[in-house]
Amino acid sequence: MSTTQPGPETRAALIRNFCIIAHIDHGKSTLADRLIQKGRLVEDRDFRDQILDTMDIERERGITIKSQAVTIPYTARDGRQYELNLVDTPGHVDFSYEVSRAIKSCEGALLLIDATQGVQAQTLSNMYLALEQDLEIIPVINKIDMAAADIAGTKQQIDKDLGLESSGALCVSARQGTGVDALFEAIVERIPAPSGSAEAPLRALIFDCRYDPYKGVVVYVRLFDGRIARGQRIAFMSSGSGYEVESAGVFRLGLSETAELSAGDVGWFLAGIKTVSDVRVGDTVTSADTPCAAPLPGFREVKPVVFSSIYPVDSNDYEELKVSLEKLKLNDASLIYEKDSSAALGFGFRCGFLGLLHLEVIEERLEREFNQSVIFTAPSVKYRVSLQGGGECMVDNPMEYPDEGRVAGAEEPYIRASVITPTAHLGGIMTLCLEKRGVQTNMSYLDEKRVELIYDMPLAEVLFDFYDRLKSTSRGYASFDYDITGYKPTELVKLDILLNGKPVDALSQLVYKPNAYERARVICERLRDEIPRQQFKIPIQGAIGGQIIARETINPVRKDVLAKCYGGDITRKRKLLEKQKEGKKRMRMVGDVELPQSAFLAVLKTKES
Repeated sequence: MSTTQPGPETRAALIRNFCIIAHIDHGKSTLADRLIQKGRLVEDRDFRDQILDTMDIERERGITIKSQAVTIPYTARDGRQYELNLVDTPGHVDFSYEVSRAIKSCEGALLLIDATQGVQAQTLSNMYLALEQDLEIIPVINKIDMAAADIAGTKQQIDKDLGLESSGALCVSARQGTGVDALFEAIVERIPAPSGSAEAPLRALIFDCRYDPYKGVVVYVRLFDGRIARGQRIAFMSSGSGYEVESAGVFRLGLSETAELSAGDVGWFLAGIKTVSDVRVGDTVTSADTPCAAPLPGFREVKPVVFSSIYPVDSNDYEELKVSLEKLKLNDASLIYEKDSSAALGFGFRCGFLGLLHLEVIEERLEREFNQSVIFTAPSVKYRVSLQGGGECMVDNPMEYPDEGRVAGAEEPYIRASVITPTAHLGGIMTLCLEKRGVQTNMSYLDEKRVELIYDMPLAEVLFDFYDRLKSTSRGYASFDYDITGYKPTELVKLDILLNGKPVDALSQLVYKPNAYERARVICERLRDEIPRQQFKIPIQGAIGGQIIARETINPVRKDVLAKCYGGDITRKRKLLEKQKEGKKRMRMVGDVELPQSAFLAVLKTKES
């Protein structure tokens, strides 16, 4: 074997950068496992499923939350040694910006389609993302070993729904490894080598980063031009901050250090960066001494769309929760939080999330990794409120909502929702979307068995139980994807929940006015079932301003004060009952009602499960 190193042009010609994109649960992580096994990056005895998924929550739920990259060596049939840089992307719509940046760092994409389920909502949206970046798309039909696999039907969908050539589709079984060798050859033959010059000024895209407690922030980059080597001065073009590179290298199921990275490479570097928030996904890295003329296009700040407050169950744990969030922020730059307080729950934090899955992931990580017992308030979106006399403000916290007399109008964020469902469940899903204030803008039959529905719908209606009800209505066969489109006028009111006559600020919600009565009634019923009985009567009320619109009552635990009266005058019995009644009235005036954690969780559910 020759020991001479190929020149930059020769080396770039032997690099293939590609990603795997698909709908949720179509087998991305399993296919990545087979590619890594074939590339002999790990011994069989050390191998485990979902090897690129590093978090327990990813492995348990079978989803990818963080983008991962790995360089796979492959010797092709022509005898040449190739470097295949695989970027594994998240599948959930909450992390679509990460997917778009990962796609931007590649020249090709494997579009994975489940042979048992066919083309689904995020299959289409991810394909459009890849087409926008002018990627070479290789359709891959997965799960061909399953009894329910419909390969011919899936090929028809590739032709008709995606507009791709089904003749170029590859059939694989990621679980059994069938067809993976042919897939390797297709990657080498059909995906173009990266362009760009190693001699040009440095221009690299940041497509992800993570925090290492010993090394600082590890920055994941794709180099389009130039080189990165130890000791080089670099700059981030969005912030202008400069650093000195300490080390750089490629991914080999770990960080493998190399002398340098050059144009076409996917790799990492360390530069003594202390927090992930200093690094922005989508930013351009260039040389501090000889910067490039313009940054790479497509960078934008990731903005949260769902907001909720986090409080510790025990108020004495506030400082521990603060430290936990700071550590979590090191690893997740998209988490935004600020200090908050509640009369009912004490001190906590108001947090912004990319979506409901992101919220659930943060909650589970706080409980698992940092051993925190926390309470989340009902999620909300950011409303645009117009004030009397001019001016407007953005409100995501019910406690910050202005008085009704000051509000001239309100607008809420809308989404373009895409639902692909079997025709058998069409009626139930249309009813659900109408109930959620959706306005149908398009309906197209993809084939005789499947239909695609497009709805304009308020984002707030998706937050609570939409996804669960969609799955139950369609028996799990419908798929859902959405894009935020803008703001539209709405009738917005603040719904207060009163417990024993006192408002509980942590249970307040901003709701659509025509739905306020139903929401208040359901919350009161839920709280009635969750709050333990006291020795006095507890009224639970839903109110808009000074008007009570719903009420439930928790009856008192009653002591039988007449047990010692065996016969005798009725006036004695009446006297004892009146005395008990007065005592309960005094107790109600001074008594505090403690809300269990389950009561806050119950508020998040708006339908009986």
